[in-house]
Amino acid sequence: MVSEHAAQVLVASNRGPVSYTLNEDGSLDARRGGGGLVSGLSAVDDKVWVCAALSDGDREAVRRGVGEEGVRMLDIDAAVHADAYNGIANSVLWFVHHLLYQTPVEPVFDDEFRRQWAAYETYNRAFAEALAEEAGEGAAVLVQDYHLALVPGMLRELRPDLRIGHFSHTPWAPVDYFRLLPDDIGEQLLRGILGADRAAFLTRRWADAFIGCCTEILGGTSGTRIGVHGLGADGDFLLARSHEADVDERMAALRKEIGGDGSRKTIVRVDRTELSKNIVRGLHAFRTLLDNHPEWRDRVVHVAFAYPSRQDLAVYREYTASVRELADEINKAYGSDTWTPVVLHVRDDFARSLAAYRLADVALVNPIRDGMNLVAKEVPVVSDHGVALVLSREAGAYEELGADSLVVNPYDVSATAEALHEALSMDDAERADRSARLAEAATALPPQAWFLQQLEALREG
Repeated sequence: MVSEHAAQVLVASNRGPVSYTLNEDGSLDARRGGGGLVSGLSAVDDKVWVCAALSDGDREAVRRGVGEEGVRMLDIDAAVHADAYNGIANSVLWFVHHLLYQTPVEPVFDDEFRRQWAAYETYNRAFAEALAEEAGEGAAVLVQDYHLALVPGMLRELRPDLRIGHFSHTPWAPVDYFRLLPDDIGEQLLRGILGADRAAFLTRRWADAFIGCCTEILGGTSGTRIGVHGLGADGDFLLARSHEADVDERMAALRKEIGGDGSRKTIVRVDRTELSKNIVRGLHAFRTLLDNHPEWRDRVVHVAFAYPSRQDLAVYREYTASVRELADEINKAYGSDTWTPVVLHVRDDFARSLAAYRLADVALVNPIRDGMNLVAKEVPVVSDHGVALVLSREAGAYEELGADSLVVNPYDVSATAEALHEALSMDDAERADRSARLAEAATALPPQAWFLQQLEALREG
């Protein structure tokens, strides 16, 4: 059954543009989100965003009929969502695409995995059915990411008239690693995405890996067109936001933490404590820098913002704890009464992140593997005096920013330490020139243009 207010543009994602908090008095507070999809959809009329209720507040809002126009929030059973989201999306698909498994002992695809996979199918089917109801004749539907890989195929069966796109915000695993998945599951995932008219990725490398999996496992991409859209930073927003009063206040506080009367240089990183971000090796590289180049002792501070992520998963809690422990070890081994080598913050604070961007002499972005990594793009845009970027070749951003970065193998701690030394030693003119070119490349396809480019390509057929 199609809704009487059928839309011509639809987006589907696990997380929507609004979330709700249930207060003790029973009232609900709504909070708007940001990001590329929110910005992109603002340029489109006649649209619907289908998303999941993620919290008790979200579910209560759905039950009360509270919501925003143009947003359909699905009250999927909490246990089903937990199995689909934590059990499959974040503990299997994320690990496969980011090459995170310790293969001597994991993964183990047993009966419990099959039970959770059934929940993932149920979760995807709920989205497909909602999109089928909300979409007008011939509408364009843009399905987002690994949480909803089965939706295009399911939706195609329900509504063959629709123009369906799928966008992967993660890397895509090479075929040998993808084949860690059970054969039937791997085929189901590929066929799910190939239900789309168009499957798109952040870089050519990830697109080619997907094509490689389809070719090796299925014999081809079945006529699904493949696209690449490299999401860029929203330069106008970042520049305006980074000069508001709260950011200036955070800058003053950070300068006090850094100390040294403004003479110390800063190596800045801003990440979630996500396993793929490689924060621990980054700290080891900083320690190696202090060992191999003692001239930097008391002259540089590593400002590390590592915001807790997925703390409902034990492996992530353990990783966050290891980041704290290593930062403490470095400070105890090298610090003094007047110098704290690592300034670590683990509470998310966007204004403080922007303050660090502005102060950064060097930005360290060294993920094991990353679909894009917008931090690498944001820091050069916001930097007050130009920044040297030490960048992993395994970040999607490498394709656009590699020429003006100091590129590292993320597993090579010694080489990363030497890249940090080179970045700290770079003269001001070279650093400013590189930073300007990085900022230009970083803003080539800002979020709104990124979204509209995909929508136009999908409609062109």
